[in-house]
Amino acid sequence: MELERFQQEVMNAQESTRWTATAFPALMRKVYVWMTLALAITGFTAYSVANSPAILQMIFTNKLLFFGIIIAELALVWGVSAAINRLSLTTATLLFVLYSVLNGVTLSFIFLAYTAESVTSVFLITAGTFAVMAAIGSFVKTDLSSMGRILFMALIGVIIATIVNLFMRSSGLAMILNYAGVLIFVGLTAYDTQKIKQMLLQAQDTGETAQKVALMGALSLYLDFINLFLYLLRILGNSRD
Repeated sequence: MELERFQQEVMNAQESTRWTATAFPALMRKVYVWMTLALAITGFTAYSVANSPAILQMIFTNKLLFFGIIIAELALVWGVSAAINRLSLTTATLLFVLYSVLNGVTLSFIFLAYTAESVTSVFLITAGTFAVMAAIGSFVKTDLSSMGRILFMALIGVIIATIVNLFMRSSGLAMILNYAGVLIFVGLTAYDTQKIKQMLLQAQDTGETAQKVALMGALSLYLDFINLFLYLLRILGNSRD
């Protein structure tokens, strides 16, 4: 009996290893494919809106519409995150695409505020930095959970300080917050990558539940990339003025 139980445990372990070896790489690829597609949609939308005077005027001269888009973005992120277990994979994916489009609309201003050359160069810098930190998050053995909690608290502090600075209008404080934002999202990229990896390693197959986990991982990394890009752009970008 003991021998049979041992053999069964060995077989279960081998089966689990086999599923992990096939499911995990496929799911991680989906994370980065979804993230890349979302970035492409956002970039295309932002560039298209920036080159359409009629759309620009409609959005940026109508405060109700502009803030409505921002509220819709926040509602989409919170809604998808909270209801991901109840949503179908198709619905969650479509909402992610919708969020990417809306984010592109609000980010169209960067093509008006900064030169195309600086936007391109900062994007490449962001991509390189992101790739390095994602690799660190994937391969480092140290548990980054405590660092993640510290970074999240620091992010809340930066958000509060940024809101306060809207009234103070301190250029010095703004620059400090920009550097702090870069450091926070550099760290969060590594932390989120490790967290996504740990969650997907538990997947036994590539079914809908696991794919929804991968989709949420793609959303997290997408947000890390966008925020890192914006903070770096404020530091390194060349203004059109």
